[in-house]
Amino acid sequence: MSVVALKKTAPPAKQATAEVLPLPVTARSGQWLRKSVSGFGAAVLPPLVVLFVLLAIWQIAFSGPNAGLPTPTKVWAESSELILDPFFVYGSQDIGLGWRVLTSLERVAYGFGLAAVAGVLMGALIGQSALMMRGFDPIFQVLRTVPPLAWLPISLAAFMDSRPSAIFVIFITAIWPIIINTAAGVRAIPQDYRNVAAVLRLNQIEFFWKIMVPSAAPYIFSGLRIGVGLSWLAIVAAEMLTGGVGIGFFIWDAWNSSRLTDIIVALIYIGVTGFVLDRLVGWIGSVVSRGTAT
Repeated sequence: MSVVALKKTAPPAKQATAEVLPLPVTARSGQWLRKSVSGFGAAVLPPLVVLFVLLAIWQIAFSGPNAGLPTPTKVWAESSELILDPFFVYGSQDIGLGWRVLTSLERVAYGFGLAAVAGVLMGALIGQSALMMRGFDPIFQVLRTVPPLAWLPISLAAFMDSRPSAIFVIFITAIWPIIINTAAGVRAIPQDYRNVAAVLRLNQIEFFWKIMVPSAAPYIFSGLRIGVGLSWLAIVAAEMLTGGVGIGFFIWDAWNSSRLTDIIVALIYIGVTGFVLDRLVGWIGSVVSRGTAT
């Protein structure tokens, strides 16, 4: 009787599969926190270091007994109330710098708003014709070089009131870079876009909103950023002569009263406000143009 040996066969090996395990929530939160902290540090630390160095140089340079300008410590000692409490009200003319900045910003909003609307519309119209560009460009280039204060006597003679005169000075100062940049942006629209608009039979209003504004947005918002900076410069200069409670008149009044520390604090307010306005217009431009306008 033969014995047949049966061979045992091993069961087939299971195929190894890779399993992706999600990171714990705490690990992901930690990574996001580290990236946020590092990004914040990279954006904030360099300006703070530069600011500290400049303040130290300023302090050392004007610490002598015959120094003409006050040191940072003296500015803080004499004008800290303007920094810590910008919205105090002690009287009709004795108010904090925060209220004065808001008063100036109101005038800038009117003047710059009118300049933005009129400048974009005029630039869009002029930019569609090479002949109009050649005809108007020399005039715009001449008018844009006129200083803001040079327009003030004309505006006072025309309006006979300081408030509309200041708004007009802002308008006439800000409109030229808006017109020029908008016209340049319209001229730079690719011909393919114009051909598509012709095929789709877009009217002028549809062409403006669907083709012209998205394509020329980087140019338009470059002009708007220049315009808002000029507007802020113009209102401060105009208020020094027209009076009122704006930040410009505060600087002139402080000079007449020999309050140099108050002037320095006001200059800081002016610079920070101008920086915020520029960044605000730039942010709106990046949203409208989807990141192509800076």
